Amino acid sequence: MTLRIQCVAIDSVDPRVPAAFWEQALGWRRTFDDPDEVCLEPPAGSPEDGVSPDLLFLRVPEDKTVKNRLHLDLRPEDQDAEVARLESLGAVRVSVGQGEDATWVVMADPDGNEFCVLRALRPGELEGGQAI
Repeated sequence: MTLRIQCVAIDSVDPRVPAAFWEQALGWRRTFDDPDEVCLEPPAGSPEDGVSPDLLFLRVPEDKTVKNRLHLDLRPEDQDAEVARLESLGAVRVSVGQGEDATWVVMADPDGNEFCVLRALRPGELEGGQAI
C-alpha cells in the first residue's frame, strides 16, 4: 500500500494562534504561513522529518464549540515538567470526563483544542496504544 498520512488539519478562526502555540510546544518549523493557512513540519533532518504528519491550521468562520473528535497524544520524558511548560505557553488543563486515576493529563491549546500529555514510558514498556 502506498497511502500515508500527509498532515493533520486543524480548523481555527485565526490559524496563526494555535500554530504559534504548537510551533513552540513541539519545536517544529513553520513552512507555510498566510492568513488562511499555516503549516508546521518537524525540524529538518530530525528523526520525525518526513515521517510525522505535518500540522496544517486552516481558517474557518466558526469557533470551536464541542469536544474534539480527534486529538493529539503527546509522550513526554517528564510529564509534570512538560505540563508546566505547556501551561506557560498558554495551554490549560481541562476535563473531558477522565477519572481521578487517569495517568494522562488532558489539556487544551489556546484555541480550545484538546490534547493529552501521557505519562513517560517506563523501561521495557511498548510504545503505542498499550501504555497510556
